[in-house]
Amino acid sequence: MGGLATLTRAYLTLALTPGLGPRRIKLLTEHFGDAERVYQASLADLRQVEGIGPKLAEAIDQARSSTAPEAELRKAELVGVKILPLSHPDYPESLRQIYDPPPVLYVRGELPHALMGPLERVRALGIVGTRNATPYGLELTRTVSRELAAAGVVIVSGLAIGIDTAAHEGALAASGGATVAVLGSGVDVLYPRQNQQLAKRMLANRGAVVSEYPIGESPRAENFPGRNRIIAGLSRGVLMVEGGKKSGAMITADYAMEEGRTVFAAPGRIGDAGSEGTLTLLKSGASLILGASDILAEFGWAAAGDGEVGPAVALNEAEQALVALIQRLDSPLLDELMVQANLSAAELLPRLMMLELKGVIRSVPGGRYICLLPR
Repeated sequence: MGGLATLTRAYLTLALTPGLGPRRIKLLTEHFGDAERVYQASLADLRQVEGIGPKLAEAIDQARSSTAPEAELRKAELVGVKILPLSHPDYPESLRQIYDPPPVLYVRGELPHALMGPLERVRALGIVGTRNATPYGLELTRTVSRELAAAGVVIVSGLAIGIDTAAHEGALAASGGATVAVLGSGVDVLYPRQNQQLAKRMLANRGAVVSEYPIGESPRAENFPGRNRIIAGLSRGVLMVEGGKKSGAMITADYAMEEGRTVFAAPGRIGDAGSEGTLTLLKSGASLILGASDILAEFGWAAAGDGEVGPAVALNEAEQALVALIQRLDSPLLDELMVQANLSAAELLPRLMMLELKGVIRSVPGGRYICLLPR
């Protein structure tokens, strides 16, 4: 097999083949083993793949002789965009694992480190909502986004006006805050136009603009559901602030649920149009949030300034052993700790309280304990 250049060309050829789409590309790569083998497969072998058929096999065959992939690579180089094929080592693992991952991901800027690694290590949250947001929704979004970003959480949204804009702005308001925008257009076509300067600020602050659509592609209505699945795929969870039952934000939340992400919803007033989606999510089992602390607690993420035990904080041997046990069990219940530590509740609870006072652990909803120290 060839190197990254060959791999990129193979994936680009498939991505630019009319009528193919991410799901069929995944089907093909799983059938043949990888994109390069798809690229090298005979027309007869392509026709035999279930779900492809003669017309698509012919389209792939024609695409292999096209100069479009080379032209796309040249355009990307001119505008300073990286193209990451699905099996590239820098392609986010959490996105690669969704049902229909983008065969290529166009990246303008730098993907923050918190997006990388397996899902359980991803420290990113998607925030979505209506374009017609209320002042309450906008303020809540900015506050939650700012506090999460201050805690090192990357905010992922769609650059639209309304809640998306507030989410990106809130992240940028935090010292060192990073945010990523996912577009329904090419990464060089910043949409809407009034957010072009916001996107440039994101890029200047260690963030990125990403898309699965080719360089120069204009925003189209049919692109946005695909954009929404990428927001969910890049994130550990998704927060919906305001939106209707059939909104794009609701589609993103549905994608997140399907992919096993945690879905959060902000409470809204019964009867308000902007609350229909969030209240529906809450009825369906989404986690209600009153602030950023609820999200940080859910994932065991330390808040800004947490998790740093300074020189003045000393742990005795018994405390060190208990901290190590909490880390190993990964957010255990009190009963689990009692069994594993061989201690009674009367013996264990004072020790847990002391560790909380020292800022080393925290009790979270559900009766569990998390460790704020890095592993």
